[in-house]
Amino acid sequence: MTAIDDLAHRLAQVAGRTGRTVAVAESLTCGKLSSTLGAAPDSAEWLRGGVVAYSEQVKHQVLGVPDVPVVSETAARAMASGVRTLLGADIAVAVTGVGGPGGQDGEPAGSVWLAVDAKGGQWARHEQFDCEPEEVLAAAIYTALTMLLAAIEE
Repeated sequence: MTAIDDLAHRLAQVAGRTGRTVAVAESLTCGKLSSTLGAAPDSAEWLRGGVVAYSEQVKHQVLGVPDVPVVSETAARAMASGVRTLLGADIAVAVTGVGGPGGQDGEPAGSVWLAVDAKGGQWARHEQFDCEPEEVLAAAIYTALTMLLAAIEE
């Protein structure tokens, strides 16, 4: 089992024990985070779903991202809040960033913004992963799962 799978299994255990539900908004990871969560035990009980908002238009129209660069803290926070409301989840995580090889929105390759939105509050963090695009995706998924696990354990 990979470290990512282990985190997803731990999240499934805590979600099952607490009865809390999870939603995901992802751009950079393009469904890979949702797939990871969907493969975890009993996901039908706690995973509300996800929105793959790869296009800027989807971020704005579906998730309520304001007219800001989509690779930003503001966008990540809006994505998390938007998907939590849309899917009626207790906790949501959002991931937006630049996989590479080039930059976007003034951000270099490997720049990732993540946000968690829960009934108790919201927080975001920025990471700069200096590696190949595939490794950026894996690192973003790992970080998002870590943030979700911390939120659901509170």
